[in-house]
Amino acid sequence: MPAHSPTLHDDAHYLALKARDARFDGRFFTGVTSTGIYCRPVCKVRTPKRENCRFFALAAQAERAGFRPCLRCRPELAPGAGLMQGAAWSTQDAGSILAHEAAKWLDAQLGAHSAAHATHAQAMAQRLGVSERHLRRIFEAQWGVSPLQYLQTRRLLTAKQLLTDTALSMMQVAQLSGFSSVRRFNAAFVEHYRLAPTALRKASKAASAGRNAEVALQLKLSYRPPYDGKAMLGFIAQRALPGVEWVDMASLSVARTLSLGSAGTALQGWVHCRLDPERNTVHLKVSASLTPTLPQVVEKVRAWLDLDADPLAIQAVLGDHFAGLEGLRVPGTVDGFELAVRAVLGQQVTVAAGRTFAQRIVARWGKSVQTPWAGLNTLFPTPTALATALPAELGELGIVRQRQAAILALAQAVNQGDLGLSPGADVGKALAQLRALPGIGAWTAQYIAMRALRWPDALPAQDVALHKALGVQQCKSPAQALERIFAPWSPWRSYAVVRAWHTLAHPGEPQP
Repeated sequence: MPAHSPTLHDDAHYLALKARDARFDGRFFTGVTSTGIYCRPVCKVRTPKRENCRFFALAAQAERAGFRPCLRCRPELAPGAGLMQGAAWSTQDAGSILAHEAAKWLDAQLGAHSAAHATHAQAMAQRLGVSERHLRRIFEAQWGVSPLQYLQTRRLLTAKQLLTDTALSMMQVAQLSGFSSVRRFNAAFVEHYRLAPTALRKASKAASAGRNAEVALQLKLSYRPPYDGKAMLGFIAQRALPGVEWVDMASLSVARTLSLGSAGTALQGWVHCRLDPERNTVHLKVSASLTPTLPQVVEKVRAWLDLDADPLAIQAVLGDHFAGLEGLRVPGTVDGFELAVRAVLGQQVTVAAGRTFAQRIVARWGKSVQTPWAGLNTLFPTPTALATALPAELGELGIVRQRQAAILALAQAVNQGDLGLSPGADVGKALAQLRALPGIGAWTAQYIAMRALRWPDALPAQDVALHKALGVQQCKSPAQALERIFAPWSPWRSYAVVRAWHTLAHPGEPQP
């Protein structure tokens, strides 16, 4: 392995490693030269000697240096490195922003066959408006690995988790991890990890015993503390639609129905999440019917519960202004279209009123789905279903004309593929497209960007609750006053919004 010169930054990493500080989980990995293994900072093995440690920002960097993932702390379970957050935007460095955007795009490609990598590279460069060569150069300068190495590591670690946590067949594991064949998967796994996939599966057989893959798949998802699970589930519970989602605060659990596309087919099922604060873990169950979309489901759940947030980075900017609220996260969504419709329905009304309108839409256009729970049996209407709705039909539900037009235009734009409402979408483009639709103003567009697009720097400056929380409701222009107050909190204004709502007696009351 290449020689490595210790740095002061490495000394700080070593202190975090010695303390097994969970706040740094996923922010760096430790390669141990005496064993050839790389670990998470929370690994419970005996702390290696300082001179035997090398530190890496990404798992892909550790693997490029020749280290293999630890079988005990399982690097594949580490929270995301914050690539979907706003760190790059705070520097306003074009190269850093480009590299972060490329990494986000690659994250979204999990499950697509590796044989199509050349196509991926072309599509990624085209999406970002640069040449493949320039993108590769910028990416390697930022991350220390090529885009292919980054994607390969993500795929191998995904496969490692599926082998350990599920009873899926080797063919299913290979396909879901993005390999075009079992042969290619086996070759890559052995080459990188010097361990056959079947050997890893045998070693984890006891952990998989008793699991029925025909009913549900079970996975573990980690996050960095602090994480205010009660606040997150309380936010969801206040807006929960009967039949579509439910929350059990006693067990810190949330479940909902879900429909995802795979190879042109709509797959329907459910997800169930139970928060485990002692282990900084979410125990995820996914219906077997959604197996072909498992990587997508995992990413959607992580975005929904904001599991990849970096509290240390956010707190460094917001801590002095919102003391004691560092555990709050920005609630996301598993369905950007659903969130957008509900945002439109919640314009200028209370949470309860917006939820009532959404319930009526679900009752009229939602589809039935089977789940293990009697109270969870309906899918939110698809863009196709609402795109063909008549204005009069929406009017019969008590929805005013302006919102009728907004919902129909929104559904048609998403249904035709003109508008993307998921993490990784071009935020600037999406905001402009949303504002161009009838009945959608700045507040709605920013709210959608905050929750559906996972933009950490969104600010719905017209929000009445924020005006009250920040004491600007009497200003001549409350929105402009709010913009000035929030300016120092960029690029984490979305988190400042959630914290400001929380300071009210009824946090976020006017929000959908």
